[in-house]
Amino acid sequence: MPLLPVPNEIALQHSHALQQIIRTEIVTCGGWISFARYMELALYAPGMGYYSADTVKFGSSGDFVTAPEISSLFGKTIARQAAQVFELMESKSGDILEFGAGTGKLALDLLLELEKQGNLPRKYLILEVSAQLRQHQQELFEEFAPHLVASVDWLERLPSRFNGLVLANEVLDAMPTHLVMWQDNNLFELGVTWNKKTFEWSERPLVNGELFQIARELSNRLDPGKKYISEINLTVPGFVRSLSDILQQGVVLLIDYGFGRSEYYHPQRAQGTLMCHYRHHAHDDPFYLPGLQDITSHVDFSSVVETAVDEEFELCGYTTQAHFLINCGITEILAQTSAENTKNYLPLANQLQKLVSPSEMGELFKAIAFSKNIHQPLIGFVSGDKSRLL
Repeated sequence: MPLLPVPNEIALQHSHALQQIIRTEIVTCGGWISFARYMELALYAPGMGYYSADTVKFGSSGDFVTAPEISSLFGKTIARQAAQVFELMESKSGDILEFGAGTGKLALDLLLELEKQGNLPRKYLILEVSAQLRQHQQELFEEFAPHLVASVDWLERLPSRFNGLVLANEVLDAMPTHLVMWQDNNLFELGVTWNKKTFEWSERPLVNGELFQIARELSNRLDPGKKYISEINLTVPGFVRSLSDILQQGVVLLIDYGFGRSEYYHPQRAQGTLMCHYRHHAHDDPFYLPGLQDITSHVDFSSVVETAVDEEFELCGYTTQAHFLINCGITEILAQTSAENTKNYLPLANQLQKLVSPSEMGELFKAIAFSKNIHQPLIGFVSGDKSRLL
C-alpha cells in the first residue's frame, strides 16, 4: 500500500465516527456483514458516508478527477448525442435525467452547448444523494449560468415516468458490490468483522441465493484449482430495472470503467477489481479511513446488458469512451478553436488526449446505451462497436 497523505484531526474524527456506525451494524448483525453492506455504509451512510458528507471529492483538491472536470469538451460532445435523442423522440424534445452529477460540471457544459444549438431539454433533472454536492451544483449554475437555473430540478427520488436521455457518468462503479471467493471447488462470500482494533476480512460459505447462483455459473470461467476473488454486483441490475420502470421513450447512456464478462472474470484477474481513491492515490484497502476515501469496482457490462434485455430495452451500442466521443464529434468541437490560438487550443488538445488516449481514459472507460421505443442508430456508436465482448 502506498504512503498516503495524513488527514487532519477533523477528518480523522469524522472517519472514527463512521467506523463506530459500521461497528454497531456489525454487532447488530451478529459479528459479520457483507462487503456490499460495508461499502454502502462507507459511501452512503446519511451525513457520514463518503458521498453523503461535506467533503471535497472531485478535482485537484479532492481524491480523483472525472472526465467533466478534465475538459468541457466532454459535456459538449455528449450534448450532440443528447440532441440526436431529442430529434428521435415523437415530441422532438425530451428531458435529461443525470445520476450522481458530481460538481455539476457535466450538466453545465451539456446545457450550455445544447442552448448554443437551440436544443435545450424541457427539464434537466439531477438525482443526487449528497446534500453538499447538490449545493455545489446549484452554486455552479448560479455563478456561470444563472439564466439556466430554472431549467434544472434536483430530485429526491426517481420520477414515476420519464421521456428523454438518462445519463450516468462514473456512477455504476461506486454502487455497493459483493465479494466472492472461489477456492477448491467451494464458494465463499467475503464479509467484514471488527477485531477490537480494525476491520478485517472474514469469509462465509456461500450455499444458496441469487449470489450463489451467479457465482456458480461463473465457476466455469475459472481454474478450479486456484483461489480466485472477484466482485458480483447485485445493485447495478436493480438500478437498470428501476430505469425500465420509468422510461417510456428515450435512451439510457452509461459511461464507466469496466469490461465484458469474459474479460472481467478472467483467470489472470485473480484478485478482482476493487480499488480505493484517496487524495489522488489509488490503493486496494477499503478499510483505510472509511468515509474519507472512495471505494469502487469495475463494471461487468455483460450483467448490465443481460438485465436491460430482460427489461425489454434495446441495446444501442457498446464501445470505448474514445470511440464514443470521436463518433459524436469531439475533434470537430476542438477544431472550433483555432490551432493558431495556442493559448486556448493547446490546453484543449491536451485535455482531448486524456479523454481518448488508450493510456489514459480512452480504452478502459466504456460507453453503453440502450433504448425504449427508439429504433434509429445512435451517432455515438456508428463505429468501434465492442458488443461482441459482452
